[in-house]
Amino acid sequence: MKNFRRVLLTASGLALAALAVAPVLAQDDGLIIIEGNFGGDPQFLNPILASDTASTRMTGFLFPGFLNANVETAVLSPYDPPMASGGLVQDWTVDDTGTIYTFNLRQDLVWNDGTPITSADVMYTWGAIQAGSQGVVDTALSFVIDPSGQSGILDVTAPDDHTVVVTMASPECTSLSNAGVLGPVPAHVLPADYAELNDAEFNLNPTVSGGVFNFSALNPGEQVALVANPTYADAPEGGVAPAGFIYRVVPDQNVLFEQFVAGETNMIDGPAVARRAELRALADAGEKQVYPFPGNAWDYLAMNQADPANPQNGLDADGNRIDQGSHPILGDLAVRQAISHAMDVDSIAAAALFGEGSRMTSFVIPSSWAYADDLPVIAFDLDAANAILDEAGWTDGDGDGVREYHGTNTDVTPEGTPLSFTLYTNEGNGRRTQIGTLAQDQLSEAGIQVNFQTIDFNTLLDIMDTQTFDTFILGWRNGWPDDPDATQLFTAQADVVGGGSNNTSYYNPDFEALNMQAKSVPGCAVEDRATLYREMQAIFQADLPYVPLFTQDGMYAAGPEVAGFGPYPSNLYWNVDTWTQATP
Repeated sequence: MKNFRRVLLTASGLALAALAVAPVLAQDDGLIIIEGNFGGDPQFLNPILASDTASTRMTGFLFPGFLNANVETAVLSPYDPPMASGGLVQDWTVDDTGTIYTFNLRQDLVWNDGTPITSADVMYTWGAIQAGSQGVVDTALSFVIDPSGQSGILDVTAPDDHTVVVTMASPECTSLSNAGVLGPVPAHVLPADYAELNDAEFNLNPTVSGGVFNFSALNPGEQVALVANPTYADAPEGGVAPAGFIYRVVPDQNVLFEQFVAGETNMIDGPAVARRAELRALADAGEKQVYPFPGNAWDYLAMNQADPANPQNGLDADGNRIDQGSHPILGDLAVRQAISHAMDVDSIAAAALFGEGSRMTSFVIPSSWAYADDLPVIAFDLDAANAILDEAGWTDGDGDGVREYHGTNTDVTPEGTPLSFTLYTNEGNGRRTQIGTLAQDQLSEAGIQVNFQTIDFNTLLDIMDTQTFDTFILGWRNGWPDDPDATQLFTAQADVVGGGSNNTSYYNPDFEALNMQAKSVPGCAVEDRATLYREMQAIFQADLPYVPLFTQDGMYAAGPEVAGFGPYPSNLYWNVDTWTQATP
């Protein structure tokens, strides 16, 4: 389902460590899965509000989804256990117009307090999404609502407890993935007034849930503990096999790796690329289990184009575009172009990836069916960067090594404004710290002064959501199954202060028109859609809301004590309910 996540790419004789904070777990009860997390505490344990990797990892365990996807074919499908399970929808029909989807819900799912999971729980999520589009709820899911009414979801109704009807604005190829955001939440324990949802106690203490695990405890700065859900309907006979799951906070990627190798954790997602050869050697020796795959996560340097002193939503309530103003430095396309040419991304990739990834040319990952393989990467060309800045009026008049503005657009950029800005990334991520450090040095060669800072991930998310930043380095992990639709990331309807994913306020009418066409192609043939997405990638590269960097290949690894470990790409925990403690 199309739902990009902000990512950190963190991702058994462990009873003593687990019991120290979560006395409800005991090793004799079954396998305890322990995964390290260097991103800090989850922001939310409520799937309506969750968008960072730590939060979505937890909510994926705690709550059922709406739709099922087959892990082998990567296609949304009716309920078909075990390969397509865990969702509320049994099957669906589509009317002759291709716009009205009738979803038939399963009747065997219950919340862990015994309350049946029904259409009312889906309708609560839909109400929160609507409230988010009005700025009431801080959710990233409101991208499915287009205020103009031309695309996305128009309405959701529930004729009975086990039926949900979703009306789309047009017969779009992304209709099913859009409907996938309607994951149920326990409406009977959540605030009736959506204005109270952002600060609800439930958000970090979800006492009612319905996934593989139930919430046990959150110890800030230490770990989240989950326990097996005895009422989980999709578990094999005998119930959920693992006793529980521990998501342990660690300082950085090196500690994450060392704890895994030492057996202090038994699961790792996205180990540091510099250490992967060690993991492969351990796997060859039978000491670890390793699963590499082409990654769907990618890093970028984002540049705010709007006025950071006056953040605005992209659209008003009627779907009309709101003037975003202009960032006094990064609103200048010449500056963004110069930054892209002054960064030697190939050398950065060589230092940061150790061969475990691929250059990005735009916003579509190289493994996608829509990738524009004829679009060249942005070339490192310091001479071109200097020439672009000179022509745009950014020159070093005082000879201090930092350019200042001496151009004609002084209404936006005052005379003498130094070419200086702040660049953030999340602390603890060695790869992104290296990217930022190298970018700072390289950009200085073009007279661009960068104040590079690593900060707490959740603090960074707050800065991003308020749209008061200059630049940041972060990554997206594409939703699964993957679709290159750009609505969530790069359209005006996703430019929502407080929760939208288009926090750079990128807007290009041609890009948006092509995006609309691409998701509305009659028949939805991928070759027809891909032609349009290739045009969009060229526009994106020319506009540069991001400097696209590179994908990182994926890797999962488990300790030998984890029996049943058998992931698919982008699906580490698809069968976690069957994992058991291996017999020595």
